[in-house]
This record gives sequence, structure tokens and C-alpha cells, in this order.
Amino acid sequence: MREINSLGLRLAYLLIAAGFLGGVFSFVRLGSIAIAIGMAIITLAHWQSAKSGKVERYLALSIALALLAVAISLPRGL
Repeated sequence: MREINSLGLRLAYLLIAAGFLGGVFSFVRLGSIAIAIGMAIITLAHWQSAKSGKVERYLALSIALALLAVAISLPRGL
């Protein structure tokens, strides 16, 4: 797998911030999807580092996937 560099991490943080702002301005589905993708990118970027244990890595990735699933299953009106 390709290593995610610092530019990729900056884009992931920018994606999370854009998702938060999208949620504030009533784009809840788009904001949730952006936050989930940003979280997944950051988790995958730190996957090989010895700083975190297995539980922290899998928990962060499962939270990102659960948020993505909830965002997809939201009704169209929200």
C-alpha cells in the first residue's frame, strides 16, 4: 500500500473540517461522509506506526466505517 505523506494528512484534516462545516450548514449526509473518509485516511496513515496498539487502530477504523454507514442510510430529507 502507498504511504500517505504529510500533504495527504493535511487534505484529510481539511476534509474533516469541511465535513464539520457542511454539517453546520445542514449538509448532514455530505458532512458525515467527509468526516468518515478523513478519519479513515488518518487511521490508515498511522497504521504502521508503533505509537498505537491494535485496539486503537481497529476502533478508529470501525468508527469511521460506522459513520459512513449511518451517513449512507440517512433519509434524503436530512
